[in-house]
Amino acid sequence: MIVVPAGSTLTLRCPGEPDLPLIVLDDIRADFVAALPPIPVLSLDDPAARRAGTVELVTNAGVTWIEAELRGGRLSIAGDLTTDMVQRREAARRPGAYAATGTAEIDAAPGRRLVPVRGHVEDVSTGGLLLRATAAGRPHLPPRIVRTLLHVSMPWGDMTAAVTTVDQISDQLRGTYEWIDPVDSAALRKFCGSR
Repeated sequence: MIVVPAGSTLTLRCPGEPDLPLIVLDDIRADFVAALPPIPVLSLDDPAARRAGTVELVTNAGVTWIEAELRGGRLSIAGDLTTDMVQRREAARRPGAYAATGTAEIDAAPGRRLVPVRGHVEDVSTGGLLLRATAAGRPHLPPRIVRTLLHVSMPWGDMTAAVTTVDQISDQLRGTYEWIDPVDSAALRKFCGSR
């Protein structure tokens, strides 16, 4: 069973136009990705506009790219998968709201700069995490974050990890662990496996 969870952020890419973030309004389920019914979404686009392109589809099975069409606040799958799943959801994971602070490294000309970030981790796994945060008083994260050093308040205490960015949109950053304290790694495995 494929599930596109409510609250997920999907990205629609249309040729010659800027990327369009879409927020999923309700859980949508189907046996296969191609069988998904129209997905109700919230976007900043004109509700009467019709856009077709490739969507980054976030599901319980992973993340993939597939052809889709947006019309009237509904995203319809319009083609076959363009790739295999590019981010597997096989790692033991646990949703929640875990306070986080840290420093983001941004790839900015002429070099790299560091920016403090503050927010919370919404989903943690043994392989990575989903961070929702803001930086320097902005309502979102700065673009082009390469990696982030985070201190996350977990039930066993502070977890320290360096996270390499996989994807980021607005105030959300998905990443994998580049480094994690060995003690925290063991505690995280136990924590995620105890569900």
